Amino acid sequence: MAADLSPDPQTARLDRRVTWGVIALVAATVLIGALAPPASHPAAPTPATVSDPAQDQSCSEWGDGCKVCRRIGEETACSLPGIACTPGPVTCRRDAGEP
Repeated sequence: MAADLSPDPQTARLDRRVTWGVIALVAATVLIGALAPPASHPAAPTPATVSDPAQDQSCSEWGDGCKVCRRIGEETACSLPGIACTPGPVTCRRDAGEP
């Protein structure tokens, strides 16, 4: 029993239509991606725009949820952030003079 591998004309026509449809869809997607204007996202607040606890001498410890910084005399020491940490707003965690 030998299988007949030659497609009938109706199947070949349908295959060509599907192939050209996929090519047109891919081309349209690429063109839309290339010509569309970039999305504008509001700028995330940076420590410079937020009241910076590092500059505030009344704050002895501050952090952003990922790392914690502490003022030790005139020096500042900060921890390392975690590998999958998403920083939040910088806030003062402890005022000077608190234990």
